Amino acid sequence: MSRDSDVQLPGDEALPGTLPENLRAELIAFRRDLHMHPELGNQEFRTTAAIKARLEKAGLAPRVLDTGTGLICDVGTRDDSTAPMLALRADIDALPIPDTKSGVPYRSTVPDRAHACGHDIHTTSVLGAGLVLADLDRRGLLPNPVRLIFQPAEEVLPGGAPDTILSGALEGVGRIIGVHCDPKVDVGRIGLRVGAITSACDRLEVSLDGPGGHTARPHLTTDLVTAAAKVATEVPALLARRVDARAGLAVTWGRLEAGHACNVIPQHAELSGTVRCLELAAWREAPDLVHAAIDEVAGMHGAKTVINYVRGVPPVVNDAAMIDLLATAMTARRGSCAIEDTEQSLGGEDFSWYLENVPGAMARLGVRTPGDTARLDLHRGDFDADEEAITVAVELFTASALLEKTRTSF
Repeated sequence: MSRDSDVQLPGDEALPGTLPENLRAELIAFRRDLHMHPELGNQEFRTTAAIKARLEKAGLAPRVLDTGTGLICDVGTRDDSTAPMLALRADIDALPIPDTKSGVPYRSTVPDRAHACGHDIHTTSVLGAGLVLADLDRRGLLPNPVRLIFQPAEEVLPGGAPDTILSGALEGVGRIIGVHCDPKVDVGRIGLRVGAITSACDRLEVSLDGPGGHTARPHLTTDLVTAAAKVATEVPALLARRVDARAGLAVTWGRLEAGHACNVIPQHAELSGTVRCLELAAWREAPDLVHAAIDEVAGMHGAKTVINYVRGVPPVVNDAAMIDLLATAMTARRGSCAIEDTEQSLGGEDFSWYLENVPGAMARLGVRTPGDTARLDLHRGDFDADEEAITVAVELFTASALLEKTRTSF
């Protein structure tokens, strides 16, 4: 990765595009408004309207996606219509959990809804970058046009990215970058990793059936509770011996239900959980492997199976050249000390679907206030972010857009 501390534009011009103080204050207010009015995936009508109105106020022409929520917007014009654009992606949806924060004026006003994953930070950052880049374009300082992608439904498998792509979000795009809030990283810093930075995540639902019977005579029927228990414990162990351990294929159950009486062997049992995988190749094989393992274990106990394997998202696999771009951009803004390595997460992110089409990279955006010892995590009702992260992300995005055309190859 580039770590030069004095990165400049051609002609020795200092890198423009820092965030003006008045816009910084506006973006914080915008983020807080989103935080107070969270909307679930494919229901982000208010959020979409707010983004659209602000972009139009800046003289831009956003287009709402075919799905009715989310939008894309180009900043700048292309001298060469065939030159691919850099895209900046944000996700705009919230989670179906209550906001349990106290002592903040921007707590969610919607029951059982919260921006507990930082999507309001992502959205505000891409919006802010778009506004800064639009100003640079008017001044003739934007070397290449940029596409803003505000994507709905990231939290809904298989994510809103596939529908966003079908709406034309990647037409004319050659590269894409994004950020994801990380409460383990101090604000002012980003975490970068070449290769897989998230894991694949699929949903698995299994129904087991048998004739039922009396617990006094399990030998005359299918002992369905035992069969379900064996599937729950033996399938993960069996899969661990059928793929390379380095692939990280793991089945973890979140629900098991069977029976209603202590002396009745039930006729029906259900299990549901997730399938996670570190490696892309193993993820492609996972459905067949999981089906075979479940049928094998359940069959030994005489249980009939119905398996619903719901494809989720592949791993986010960061392109090395795009990670180098992000490193160069962050170094230009805040110095090489603002960059740290990050580990691969077991969480899923539908940003991966874009990377099935174009090279790109996702950075971990620090949102922890320096010195804060609280161990907060994503998807918790008390999650919050240091709002200085908005400034950091805007400057990272704008520097990437300004430096992108000066690089020789991707």
